[in-house]
Amino acid sequence: MSTNHLSLILLIKLSLLLLSSPILAQSPVAPAPAPSGPVNLTGILDKNGQYTTFIRLLTQTQVGDQINNQLNSSTEGMTVFAPTDNAFNNLKAGTLNNLTDQQQVQLVLYHVTPKYYTLQSLLTVSNPVRTQATGQDGGVYGLNFTGQGNQVNVSTGVDETQINNALNQLFPLAVYQLDQVLLPEELFGTKTAAATPAPTTPKSSGSNTTVSTTASPKGASGSGARNVGLGLVVGLAFLCLGVFS
Repeated sequence: MSTNHLSLILLIKLSLLLLSSPILAQSPVAPAPAPSGPVNLTGILDKNGQYTTFIRLLTQTQVGDQINNQLNSSTEGMTVFAPTDNAFNNLKAGTLNNLTDQQQVQLVLYHVTPKYYTLQSLLTVSNPVRTQATGQDGGVYGLNFTGQGNQVNVSTGVDETQINNALNQLFPLAVYQLDQVLLPEELFGTKTAAATPAPTTPKSSGSNTTVSTTASPKGASGSGARNVGLGLVVGLAFLCLGVFS
């Protein structure tokens, strides 16, 4: 009799188990995490603060928009070395103002590499590492990385600094903080300074000879033309790097 009771209990449990299986199978599955939005470099910098000057240069030269566009279609990713406001404040007076519009573009592009790098991978790269400015005006515009362990230094031939806090490490964009502005040798090296001719003063051939100068007027369209020119320079730089990558 006891055997029959045990068999009955087992049958009941088995029936309950079979009935509960479809219910478990139909339980809702947790939704997959929503894909993250498009990468925005200036948004990352603005969130971390102390990058007002670098953000202004990215916007003014239109390099920021070019980076965002390339990031969202790139398989190699990119790396940005972002100088803090203190880094720009420590530059000699007039350093940025003495640069032409095109040279400011080259300076900003010099802080961007067309490939994603972790801090550890920067210790094993082949120097010099090309940047987004590489090839402009026939210049190398390369960066050299050295260090060991968790310390990585970057040098330009003009200055050297340590790579500090990582602001973003999610592929396709790595952003690292710098306490110094990277000065490319092509723009700030001693050879470049020596090659710049000093302004000449016109000589008078006689006491009655006068030298007249006329100022060229600037129209309201000058600012717009300059922005178009900057866009063309930056666009060509990214196009060339895309072809040779």
